[in-house]
Amino acid sequence: MIPFRPVAWITHPACNLHDMGEGHPECPERLRAIGDRLRSGGLLDFMQQYEAPRATIEQLTRVHAAEYVQRILGAEAASLPIHVDPDTIQTAETAEAALRAAGAAVQAVDLVLSDQYGLAFCAVRPPGHHATRDQAMGFCFFNNIAVAAAHALARGLKRVAILDFDLHYGNGTADIFQNDRRVKLYSTYQHPLYPYWSGCADTENLVDVALPPLAGSTEFRKAVEERWIPALVDQRPQIILVSAGFDAHAEDPMGDLRFGYDDYSWIAARIQSLAETYCPGRIVATLEGGYTPHALARSVERFLQPFLTGDMPL
Repeated sequence: MIPFRPVAWITHPACNLHDMGEGHPECPERLRAIGDRLRSGGLLDFMQQYEAPRATIEQLTRVHAAEYVQRILGAEAASLPIHVDPDTIQTAETAEAALRAAGAAVQAVDLVLSDQYGLAFCAVRPPGHHATRDQAMGFCFFNNIAVAAAHALARGLKRVAILDFDLHYGNGTADIFQNDRRVKLYSTYQHPLYPYWSGCADTENLVDVALPPLAGSTEFRKAVEERWIPALVDQRPQIILVSAGFDAHAEDPMGDLRFGYDDYSWIAARIQSLAETYCPGRIVATLEGGYTPHALARSVERFLQPFLTGDMPL
């Protein structure tokens, strides 16, 4: 039986102020919907809530070029908004939100390494896993999960697992940690789809499972059981970090993988079991995609339930 471990919930009001314009899918309503859902269901009452600190320059430059960090943080008000790409826009509120999102990931690592918590969930935006060492893209500015991984390494860990079940491949995370044997990135994603990742031959620390459109629950769960789990058992991670994207859900407009709500409680329970075996319960999850607010909120709720209630889905 898996022991109950407290859950930490980390967010910051600044994450609601970053707004890339009317009709943009990566919008403040995403976090509001999650908060409303968890509050109405009473789940927030069972988590210890924290306000995210700002990430430091040192923490950011472990994974990003110093010039890039200064470009994001030092953008002149007169030059804003900056259209980084057609879908990624830096506004006056972006830098503060991005600092808090990355800072949440650092705080989460510290909380689980202190053995106060099992799961620390970062309800933050902007998301991060598309941000490379020196380029914002795909709604992302600082790579939050990479900042978390680098912080774990700085704390002395030598085996870090990053699990990414977002609809889109975390190309930024792969860019940052490719060939770093201390970090292994496990990914499922729809292909072909943005960012059109074509794989990286002979890179042992990238466990990539491209799923075709309409793959659904069966193919997702098969990928986890047959590709992720054996590699995780071999790695024996000292901490498990999760790029928790929920845009593979059937109601999300961004893609066509057709995951269901049960898939998110199922993957949460599998992660929880692995963490209990290898790194006594240490899990950090940070929000990535999910662009239909009501479906996103329910998906996050279902992901959290195994940690809060002990329910183990089939």
